[in-house]
Amino acid sequence: MIKIFWILLLALGDMLFNTSFASDSLITTQTFFSIRYEMLIFGIMLVGIAIFYNKTMHVAVLGMLALCFYKYEFVEGFSVIKTLFGFHTATGDYVAGSWNTYLNLALMLPGFSLLANIFENSKAPTLIPKFLPNSAIGSFVLLIVIFVLSTFLDNIAAAMIGGSIAMALYKGKVHIGYVAAICAASNAGGAGSVVGDTTTTLIWLSGKDPLLLADAFLPAFIAICIVGFFASRQQQKYCQISIDPNDNTAIDKAKLLVVAMILVGAITFNYLYEFPALGIWLAIFLGRLFTKINFKEALSSINSTVFLVTLVFCAQLVPIESVPDASVLSTMVIGFVSSIFNHIPLTQLCLLKGGYDWALISYAVGFGGSMIWFGSSAGVAICDMFHKARSFVNWLRYGWHIPFGFIVGFGVYLLVFGWTPA
Repeated sequence: MIKIFWILLLALGDMLFNTSFASDSLITTQTFFSIRYEMLIFGIMLVGIAIFYNKTMHVAVLGMLALCFYKYEFVEGFSVIKTLFGFHTATGDYVAGSWNTYLNLALMLPGFSLLANIFENSKAPTLIPKFLPNSAIGSFVLLIVIFVLSTFLDNIAAAMIGGSIAMALYKGKVHIGYVAAICAASNAGGAGSVVGDTTTTLIWLSGKDPLLLADAFLPAFIAICIVGFFASRQQQKYCQISIDPNDNTAIDKAKLLVVAMILVGAITFNYLYEFPALGIWLAIFLGRLFTKINFKEALSSINSTVFLVTLVFCAQLVPIESVPDASVLSTMVIGFVSSIFNHIPLTQLCLLKGGYDWALISYAVGFGGSMIWFGSSAGVAICDMFHKARSFVNWLRYGWHIPFGFIVGFGVYLLVFGWTPA
């Protein structure tokens, strides 16, 4: 056991600092029937996540170690340090690292878990049922509210707030199809807003017109209306909105103020520094000065945080040298692919390729990730609240209306705007 420990330790050190034990003739293009081995390893990891959905963090970490070991052994010049912190090429150009993306993700999920807990403890969710019809319409209206929230909030925050409200509305009995719809609503709202999702922010920062991206609101709204229709009926049959006419619960205004501070901090620091996590935690620590905050709640999201960061990192390690030439079909395929690949590197590849209809690609990568629970950060976050939804099979079984809504929304966009590459 000690020998194995030392072998693994040496391998890890070699992997991190790129001091390879391999021969001088390093293999750079290993394939299996024209499929890169990195892709095969990543695919096996995704299958493992689907099967062992109660051990997703462990499967993701094992997949990451396998990917890193393969790349350090067979890919010339690979280094985790360089991947994270950047490096200078032989010509002197600097390639930026992605450490800030992972640090941002690692801090945002625990921060938004605290946000959901603070919002729930403010007792505001218990008053919302009084303003919603006690029918499938009420469930539908809630999804539209989440959609609107996500247009100016990060989609994770919108999903967590929506999940907290749903937890109160249905006394914890939320149908898996409706959980998937909450995820879809939060992703749909961010599809046309440059502050609602990381992908739309990337497209905006690359020089695309924010008003042009707003065209993505049309297919996103159509899609969430379709999803909402079916999901609200699923929820109504499973558990109706619970209203207590004698409930005179008083709202904790201090906690609601902290919620507002967190949201403002996230938006402000995302706009100014592209680092919303810093604004979130500054607001949390300031709020601690005048109200009680249960910081232990953040610990409950550790597994999901590690899983999400690991999954995004693994997606970055898989070499997708190019994406298909821009076309209607390739854009639709990218939408489906985004449900298993992280949409951030996919969006970056599309920007490098050029020639896409940017509003349509924004809708495709934004809403497309809702088809599988780990296809978006909002899905991972909402499943941290509803653990039963963390099932690949059940998400597809009960959330079938999401791919259906995606296709209909895609078609409506083409009918109204046509294919307008830029």
